[in-house]
Amino acid sequence: MLEHEEQKEVLSLVKKTRDLIYRELESAKVTVKGAADYVTNVDFAVQDFLKRELEILFPDIPMIAEEKENRNLSPDGTYWILDPIDGTTNLIHHYGLSAVALALYERGEIIFGAVYNPFHEELFYAAKGEGAYLNGERIVADNQVELKDAVVSYGSSPYEKQRAEKLFPLFYRIFMQAADFRRTGSAELDLCYVACGRQHGFLEQDLKPWDYSAGSLILTEAGGMIKCWDGSTLPYLVNADILASTEKLAGPLMAAIRQEFFCR
Repeated sequence: MLEHEEQKEVLSLVKKTRDLIYRELESAKVTVKGAADYVTNVDFAVQDFLKRELEILFPDIPMIAEEKENRNLSPDGTYWILDPIDGTTNLIHHYGLSAVALALYERGEIIFGAVYNPFHEELFYAAKGEGAYLNGERIVADNQVELKDAVVSYGSSPYEKQRAEKLFPLFYRIFMQAADFRRTGSAELDLCYVACGRQHGFLEQDLKPWDYSAGSLILTEAGGMIKCWDGSTLPYLVNADILASTEKLAGPLMAAIRQEFFCR
């Protein structure tokens, strides 16, 4: 577990990425990794900065990150898990919904998480057992809303568009029961938005560890829940199909997933 002073140091490092991001955006270079899958010089600059600075503070903790090879991972290990820019497509199109997401994994669980949107100056963070916060103010998931009044967000798996034929009937089923849908393009921000009550549910398939690790702790510390689509707990070191929601909506949202994916 990180001491409070160590938490402050890590959060300070995450916030320092703001100037770096804006500076690198002045000469943005985009590389296509795959279908609708991009990486920019901003991703690499943020990753290099945080990796270097965290190694100074915590030399014994290796990093798992999107833009690097991640081999020989042990579930009993301790790792930083980093998405230098969650929402790269948003970044390329100046959409304002991108975030730096950093989590600390220790022996099967996340014990610290931070998600920072430099364009809105919003820093979400949590430490295990200490609650969840947005810019220093405590946040709590809105557990009073019924599904008919809820805002639910989804990820459309743009890198794997062959999933759409099965996914969109699920989205339709939920949309017809909910108040409205959102599609932000950043899974980590979606998890934080459920945590602070802006949204009430979020679902997406095949998320990578850096897409959900930091936000998962922020959500659960805010009183929300997060599971895999089959009801199991998050694996953290491998890809997962994610359902995140308030406690009240977990049942009806999981029921919709079961009906579309497990009962046919």
